[in-house]
Amino acid sequence: MELSDDIEVLKGVGPKKAQQLHGLGLCSLFDLLTHFPRSYEDQSSITPIGRLEAGERATVAGVITGLQEKRAGRRGMVILTATISDGTGFLQLTWFNQKFLKQKLKTGRRIFASGRTAYAYGGQGQLAMSQMTSFEIVEDEGADMEAKCGILPVYSAGENVKQSMLRALTEQLLGLAESGQLALPEVIPEGVRQQYGLLPRLLACRQIHYPEDRQQVEKARYRLAFEELYLIQYGLMLLKKRRQERQQGIRFASCGSLTGGVLSSLPFRLTDDQQKAWQDICNDMERPVPMRRLVQGDVGSGKTVIAMLALVKAVENGFQGAMMAPTEILARQHFESFSGALEPLGIRVALLSGRLTKKQKQEMYDRLAAHDIDIVIGTHALIQEDVSFANLGLVVTDEQHRFGINQRAVLEKKGRLVPDVLVMTATPIPRTLTLTVYGDLEVSLIRQLPPGRKPVRTFVRGRDRRELIYKFVLEEIKKGRQAYVVCPLIEMNEDSGLSSAQEVYEELTGGIFYGIKCGLVHGKLKQKEKEELMQEFYEGKIKLLVATTVIEVGVNVPNASIMVVENAQRFGLAQLHQLRGRIGRGEYASYCIFVAEERTEAARQRMEIMERTTDGFVLAEEDLKLRGPGQFFGSMQHGLPDLKIADVGQDIDILLRARQAAMETVKGGEGMPEVLAALQMQYREQFFNITEN
Repeated sequence: MELSDDIEVLKGVGPKKAQQLHGLGLCSLFDLLTHFPRSYEDQSSITPIGRLEAGERATVAGVITGLQEKRAGRRGMVILTATISDGTGFLQLTWFNQKFLKQKLKTGRRIFASGRTAYAYGGQGQLAMSQMTSFEIVEDEGADMEAKCGILPVYSAGENVKQSMLRALTEQLLGLAESGQLALPEVIPEGVRQQYGLLPRLLACRQIHYPEDRQQVEKARYRLAFEELYLIQYGLMLLKKRRQERQQGIRFASCGSLTGGVLSSLPFRLTDDQQKAWQDICNDMERPVPMRRLVQGDVGSGKTVIAMLALVKAVENGFQGAMMAPTEILARQHFESFSGALEPLGIRVALLSGRLTKKQKQEMYDRLAAHDIDIVIGTHALIQEDVSFANLGLVVTDEQHRFGINQRAVLEKKGRLVPDVLVMTATPIPRTLTLTVYGDLEVSLIRQLPPGRKPVRTFVRGRDRRELIYKFVLEEIKKGRQAYVVCPLIEMNEDSGLSSAQEVYEELTGGIFYGIKCGLVHGKLKQKEKEELMQEFYEGKIKLLVATTVIEVGVNVPNASIMVVENAQRFGLAQLHQLRGRIGRGEYASYCIFVAEERTEAARQRMEIMERTTDGFVLAEEDLKLRGPGQFFGSMQHGLPDLKIADVGQDIDILLRARQAAMETVKGGEGMPEVLAALQMQYREQFFNITEN
């Protein structure tokens, strides 16, 4: 039996039960094995019934002294009530709509149960337990009740998948592994296990599901988190190593007059960080190994000009360049700025848009294939099957977190040779997440803002100040400026109590901004409608734009100098920073006002941080601490596997140790077959499909 086998191979799992388990994402034995407990019930001691108090959680054991069955409601719901005793007192246990238990609930049989106690029927007399978290009817007269106690796992379950089912199946699975019927090979080399004091894999799986004590839980979790991070790091490092060994890249020549001409024509000097990133890129491109580099820069730090220089370097060497942006309007803005700067130098820049007619698209495809285009900028349209290049030398992806690894890989494979790859993101990511998400890439950081860029003044205000806030916004608009208003919801939701974009738009356009050209943009609009509205705002026709977070990755509007974020406490710090980055891109003083209800200490802390700093990297670290990596990862289409047990926010030390261990394994080749087999089974999609060039 193998971990990759369907869950139906387990006893008691038929087609119907398998379908229910599939609904929880449990399709294979491996899925079940790694469906780790979210918490535990400590049933390691039995409480005498006579000592129970209402409202406490406890585990009891007793003998059934009486049984009652009744029906209630129009549908005749079956209610079974058993009275049990252990000699110290009596307790009522109640089950709803579980008629099948009647055959097992017999007077004189012993029962073991856990749950919260309460007074029966709301009185002050008889104690009852009606919401049991677990129970067991002991049919074997000779069974040891104390042996039934322990620390039990509590899993994420569903309506049709109960804790008892998951516990029984997990116990069966572990039994198969312990008897040798299920292959559960080690995936971490012996030397690494000894060096880092790791439990054997099988023992760790046993202790994480059914621990002897809390100390064993910690040891098991450490081993399994280490394994998860080790495998991912190993996969990323192996990707990098195989590229270097097997892929013949393009060796670009040193920068010539064309690249130098573009540099000298810039109306500003590169910052120190920009110069360092540019030097890193030049060094990579001039090596025979394909470049794989991430340029990670804060909003407005000037990543785009670095990308343009890299594309010019490719063109100067006789190659084509491609740049993929997440939205059409952003692609169009890149096209306008690139063509304005480069076409006077004879560089042919084109925009491949999904809005082109079929005939226009075909003309574009023909020109790319004939090398009549030097640099093409587009969206997902670039990875369409019909797109081919005469001599693709460099691929740039902008706002990489909006694309998956596989999408990037499709574009890379369109070159006759293996192209260099430059990845850009304006989402500052904490170092630990960078290691996890982009471990196969070299990283350049741009933290400095270009000289002359005015900092955005940030204020946090309560809802009682909204009238004054919008009067201030109106004054700015009358001075010729433009403004954003961002809301967390599209439409009104009575239960949430949050401001919706639709509601705020109607309030503002019907009130203080009556007669002023306003726009409303959100995710429910068709892509064409969104882009048309954003284009009107870009052109200055719309003065006030009410929006959801769809503007998080948007165009540069130098005239937009003010932003109001309603219910700001509902956004993550990184997201608020991205939104704030939409303003302050021109010569005017800029203001960002967060309207927030700081009902909790955490909300107050987050707002204070936003007011205190505009450094995206500092904010990202704080966001990770306050919200955890789950939400951070959740907003990133990084293409890597979800973490099942590791928490990169809390497990920084484990990550760094696992990374070091993976690095040593790749270098030394120890345990390669075992590790490769695990990668092949667990992470095939992430680490193997994308390496086929």
